Amino acid sequence: MGASYSLCSHSSTLSTHTLLHSHPKATAFSHIRQSGLPNPSFKLNPTNQIFQTHLRIMAQPSQVLPLQGGQVEVGETQEGNGTRPLLDFHGIDQELVEKIVYDALVWSSLHGLVVGDKSVQRSGKVPGVGMVHAPFALLPMPFPESHWKQACELAPIFNELVDRVSLDAKFLQDSLSRTKKSDAFTSGLLDIHSKMQEINKKEDIRLGLHRSDYMLDEQTKLLLQIEMNTISCSFPGLGCLVSDLHRSLLNHYGEFLGLDSKRVPNNPAASQFVEALAKAWTEYNNPRAVVMFVVQADERNMYDQHWLSALLKEIHNVSTLRKTLAEIDTEGELLPDGTLVVGGQAIAVVYFRAGYTPNDYPSESVSKSYFPATQILILF
Repeated sequence: MGASYSLCSHSSTLSTHTLLHSHPKATAFSHIRQSGLPNPSFKLNPTNQIFQTHLRIMAQPSQVLPLQGGQVEVGETQEGNGTRPLLDFHGIDQELVEKIVYDALVWSSLHGLVVGDKSVQRSGKVPGVGMVHAPFALLPMPFPESHWKQACELAPIFNELVDRVSLDAKFLQDSLSRTKKSDAFTSGLLDIHSKMQEINKKEDIRLGLHRSDYMLDEQTKLLLQIEMNTISCSFPGLGCLVSDLHRSLLNHYGEFLGLDSKRVPNNPAASQFVEALAKAWTEYNNPRAVVMFVVQADERNMYDQHWLSALLKEIHNVSTLRKTLAEIDTEGELLPDGTLVVGGQAIAVVYFRAGYTPNDYPSESVSKSYFPATQILILF
């Protein structure tokens, strides 16, 4: 039996997190009404290709026509056990599509499914300036339930693998030795890694926030992993909203499309990410300490991050602090007792949403000028 799964992109994304203690075993925490407006016209986010290519949305107003559903065919499930209806998205009436798009954009605006508009200069620096809806698929895509369960079963295995690899300094240095010779950025990071090994300070408690991206191979029908993100894992905040958006749209238009809103599963990524951060904060055992988000100076995806900050405060009463790497380099201080202080506030947990690109670092020489700030972050 197939199961729908709502995502911000066309790939299947599984968000997982682990709170790792000194033992090698990983502990995993599982992871519209119609507008009634005649002849609507829309300005769509140009990055949303499903509107432009697959559904061929027209920006010009059109004559109001009776609502017609899409063409429904019967096909085999991925497991080959019986049949299920397959919706021909290209056969959906154009006027119905425009109504769904309109309501989707309204819903996104009302519920914070937004990013900064890159055409507005301050959209990545000042909240509330130049907001536009995040790219999303207009309707949920079918996803085999067996493959979804497979990805869930693999998650804790990948979590443990990443943790063990991160603790194997020799393996990391040897594996990336050839890359180090050809890439200055990787070379700088490996130099920092070597210096931290010389200091030989180890943490008994580690927090990992990971995200695995998957796609189904059209020919083999196998679940293939695209990548596994171990730094700056984004979209737990907005990804949950996409599931809610799809559920809302199908509540209003599912009858015309032959789709059931109840088959859109819940996406708890945001609450689980927040739970993991809160658990790590609790382990630090300082109620005055905060969780620090390491962010980019110009971050158009800030609202995905702010969702996590808001939930941390509302659910767990944990405060957060947002700082760039350059600001940490200037304001960070490591006290004699090992406490990391940034801007006068003690830091319990560091959540990286930056650091994966040379542009995030305050100087061209990552290893020489940035090592003091990195040392503070790792040593706390």
